[in-house]
Order: sequence, then structure tokens, then C-alpha cells
Amino acid sequence: MFRKTAGLASALMLSTSLGACAQLSGLMPGQADATPPPPVAAAATPFEYVRDIHSHARPEIARVVHVDLDLSADFDAKVLSGAATLDVTAEPGATELILDARNLDIRSIKDGQGRALHFMMGENDPILGQAVRVHFPAFAAGERRRFIVDYATRPDAAALQWLNPSQTAGGQKPYLFSQGQAILTRTWVPTQDSPGIRQTWSARITAPSDLKVVMSAEALTPRGEAAGAGRTAWRFREPNPVPPYLIAVGVGDIAFEGIDERTGVWTEPSRLRAAHDELVPTADMVDKAEALYGPYRWGRYDLLVLPPSFPFGGMENPRMTFATPTIIAGDRSLVSLVAHELAHSWSGNLVTNATWSDFWLNEGFTVYFENRIMESVYGRDRAMQEQVLGWGDLQRTLASLPAADTRLKIDLTGRDPDDGLTDIAYEKGAAFLRTIERIAGRQRFDAWLRGYFDRHAFQPMTTEGFLKDIRENLIKGDATLESQLMMDAWIYQPGMPSNWVPPVSDAFVAVDAAARAFYADKGPASAVPWAGWNTQQRQRFLNWRPQGLAAGTDWLTEGQLADLERTLNLANEGNSELTFAWLQIALAHRYQPSVATAERFLTTMGRRKFVLPLFTTLWNEGDWGRPIATRIYAEARPLYHPVTTGSVDAVVGKPQ
Repeated sequence: MFRKTAGLASALMLSTSLGACAQLSGLMPGQADATPPPPVAAAATPFEYVRDIHSHARPEIARVVHVDLDLSADFDAKVLSGAATLDVTAEPGATELILDARNLDIRSIKDGQGRALHFMMGENDPILGQAVRVHFPAFAAGERRRFIVDYATRPDAAALQWLNPSQTAGGQKPYLFSQGQAILTRTWVPTQDSPGIRQTWSARITAPSDLKVVMSAEALTPRGEAAGAGRTAWRFREPNPVPPYLIAVGVGDIAFEGIDERTGVWTEPSRLRAAHDELVPTADMVDKAEALYGPYRWGRYDLLVLPPSFPFGGMENPRMTFATPTIIAGDRSLVSLVAHELAHSWSGNLVTNATWSDFWLNEGFTVYFENRIMESVYGRDRAMQEQVLGWGDLQRTLASLPAADTRLKIDLTGRDPDDGLTDIAYEKGAAFLRTIERIAGRQRFDAWLRGYFDRHAFQPMTTEGFLKDIRENLIKGDATLESQLMMDAWIYQPGMPSNWVPPVSDAFVAVDAAARAFYADKGPASAVPWAGWNTQQRQRFLNWRPQGLAAGTDWLTEGQLADLERTLNLANEGNSELTFAWLQIALAHRYQPSVATAERFLTTMGRRKFVLPLFTTLWNEGDWGRPIATRIYAEARPLYHPVTTGSVDAVVGKPQ
């Protein structure tokens, strides 16, 4: 599928290490470390470069190894402007560097001595953006050069969301945050935007002095530094090489509260107490994760709880997970999301999918690891409930996708990499790893997985590289084990191989019985033991469907829906997962009283996991649902991040 270039990788896959920094003084809790993170370990096995079809870059010829940003945030113009200084290595004789950019205004590119360089902007591709071709005198062997790109973003940069004060909890000050995955970093940083091209980076971000700046890196100026009238600059560095999609920034009226000496929470001041109390388990999760698969290598682990428009549940930016406020349920019932993003510190951030067709290497490993953290913190019963819910999500996904897209490694040629963001990568990937664990034994599997993270730390990984590693370090020529694992079938064939065993949770036996009694036997909602269930059991109840139910079939009466809504108080449910599950039932039945709940839900958060399915459900209800969807979307769309609007526009259409 991808063309490999042999013999260049070892020379070009460079890692840079910064010397130990001097002891920082006057640190605010949660903002910087007194000592740098551990040095990058040498790779045991050099990564063989694979051409990324979602990048214009040719890193086997000339490669960005470090990015230094010096940008100013203009909230009136909704623009970041300044310079990106790129450190580049290249093959001897190379005369061209190719960068990725999308909707960037590049004003000039100069070399390290300030001499202007000739560059050309390629044709604009709707998915990939433009290739930026920079020409220069030929590189000498072993040479490293600096290129300075003077540029500005545009107000519609897809990675950036500029929020008006009214879109924040405080209502007084604006807010900015970035979301780079999968290929949106090129809309605010001119670099080689591929997960296989890891780069160290540093930054100086200038913003209005009444706002704070945080980034997915070590904070070098915890209190900022003067930068002119009414402006403050904030400096950061990330000495470990990361894929560009993990460069992230947040600017706003935010405050910090620590959980322990290396974990804490950032968010708007009015929400800090609730967010902190909800996320206290984070510290224990870090300890449990390290006990499973080795040391946390990024220094601090903090969370930035963003305004409601954040499009994902969480984003695993190193040192600082960006998280949706929809996880703040008041009872810590949704903290598995924290376990998931923390697990990415190993699977995804430490060892990264080399291309987006290998995305399951990020997410399948992370869902598996997340569940192991949950088991360590909350016990096996809770972990099994989460597994069963994920299995249900996977079955629905398998039924809804074309067969070709149910392979772990999928062909994304000519497609947006977001097409791979399905439960195939997440849940089928995790199911594959659980199958290996079950057949090989947990102790043996854990030893392999911990070694896998160590052997490939700070490297990209391909599916083929994974297969090579597990065959060399776990299977070790055991033909019987190889046959039992059916690895090629899991990865390259559609659907589920025959060696998968579905998870079972005893906690759901009574739930399923209550669901059948209400949904199938038409019993009263008052007989449902809702108050005695945890959130996962309540999700199971609301997700239950009669077997063999045809799409579009009404299986509840209006009276049953009213009974359910009233008795379980679903119109006022504060847990976002439960509200979503209820609305999926109610809207599919054209239950008119639920429209007000849907409108309130869809206009107060922008998490794509909830937004896209609900608008799809409404749209599928034709003459009843489409006018409702059109009206709500016209109101809600300005609140959503481009990641969310790009998906919903394809269903509802862009409002006129």
C-alpha cells in the first residue's frame, strides 16, 4: 500500500536532546518542572520510513527535526501571526524542503542568516492543503540548517477555535484553543504535518495580559514575561520528539489547582472546584499506569478542561490532556476518559502510528490500556462493564460500515483521515489485544507490551512493524501460538475473526432483565431499579434494543416514552452519556417532548461523539426530524469547532 524507501531512515530519524536546564525559580504549581524529563532513549530498531499519503512532505530528502514558534494572538482579528523557525536535516545534495500548509498566509521564508529563499505554494487540495516548496543551495553531509517562516493564520483556521466571551463560563474574556489531530496542525504551524515525522519544539506565545497561555509542553515562564503594553509572553519547550498533531495551545481566563505533586487541573475559575474534585482519581491512575507498563516519561500530567465547544472527549496532548467539560458528571462516573487520555502517554504519544491507516496502533492499544487502568483503580467488575459497553458500540459500528472499513488497517487513499476515527480502530483494536492476552496469558502479554513501549519509545510505528515486533518478542517461532492468534485475519480481513470471545459482565444480567421487562414486555418504568444502578448499568439499559430490530422500527409507544422520561427524570439528566443515550431513543421515535432536551443539549456542548449521531438521527426522521435539525443546527453551528461542523455539514448541510 505504501512505498518504502530503504537505507535512509537511520540517517534521517534524528532525535535531539536539550541539555539539562538550570533550576527554575518561582514556579507556580502545575506549570513547570524543576528538572527536565528523562532523555530520549536510543531506538533499538530504526524505523523504516513509510510514505504518508496525508502529507506533501518528503522527509527522506529533507526533514524538519525541530520547530520554534514565536506567535502573537490577536483576538480581534482571530489570527496568530509571527514566525516558525524550523531546524532541518537533509540528504547530501538536497535542494528542496517540502512543508504542509493549509489556509496559511506565508509572507516570507529566510535562511538562518536572514537571506530570503525562493518558495512556491502548490495547488490547494481540499484535504491536504498546499505543499510549500522551499529551494536553497545544496546540503552538505551531516549539515543542519535553520529556516524562518514568517506567516499568519486565518480566522477560519480549522485547528483553532476563537471563542467570544459569551461562549465561555465566565462570560467576560475570550478564549482560544487548538486541536491538531489528525492533519490540522498545518492550519496554524507550517511544518511537515505527518505523525511519522516526529519533531521537538519550543514556543513563545504573546497574548493579552489578562489571559494565561498553556501549551502541551514544559512551561519555562510560569508567570509570563512583559511583552509591551497590555501584552504578556509565555515560553514553552518540548525536548522529546512528538508528532506535530500533539503541538497544542490554550489561551484564556484559566486557573490551576493541583491534585498531587505531578498532576493537576486547569480550567475557568468558576468551574475549577467542580473539575478538580471530579478528577482527583487522576493521580492514582498515573501510579497504576506506571506499575503496568513503565515510567511516565513526560514530566507532569495535567488536564485542561475546556469550554463546551471542544469537539472531542479528550485530546492526549503531552503533559496536558485537553478535555471536554461533559466528563464532569458530579460523581466521577465518566473518568474512564482520563484513563484513556493518560494511556495515550504510552500508546500514541510515546509510540505513534506512522500513518493514519495505522491509527488502530494508537487507539486500540489505548482502549486496552485504559481498561487495565480502570481495573487497577476500580476493580474488575467496573472494567468488565466498560468492556461490554465498548463491545456493544463495536457491534453497531460493524453493522453500519462497509466491509472494507472494518479492517484494522484501512485504505484511506483519497480520503480524510478522520474517516478512520471509528470504533474499529478503538474497540476492534482493543479486542485484538485482549485476544492475544487471553491466548498467550496476561503475564506474558504484559511483559511483551512493556517491552514494546521501551523498544520503540519516541518512534513512529507501522502495523507491519508491530507484527514484526510481536513475532520476534512474544511468539518467538511458536507456530501453534501464531496460528491461534490469527493476527493477519484481525488486521487485514473485515469483521471479527473466529477466535474472539465477547466480554460478559454479571452486573448487566439484572439490567438486561429489567430492559426486557420494560421494552419488550411493556412493564412500567417504576419497576426499573434505576436508583440502584451505576452509570454504566444505566447506559446498558438505555442502549438495549430488541434483537432483530429493523432500522426505523418503532418499538416503544408514546406512553412508554413518557413513562420512561418522567419516572427516570431523563429530561433533567445531568450525565451527558445518559442524556445522549436517551435522546437517541426518543428522537428515533419522534417523541416531541424530547426536542426541547435535544435543543438544550446540542446548543450547550460541541462534542462530536454526541452531536453528529443526534443530528444524523434527526435527519433520518425525514419530514419530522429534518426541520428540527435544520433549525437547531443554525443556532448551534457557530458554537462548534470546525472538526464538528465539518462532520455535521455533510449530514444537515451548511446553514445559509
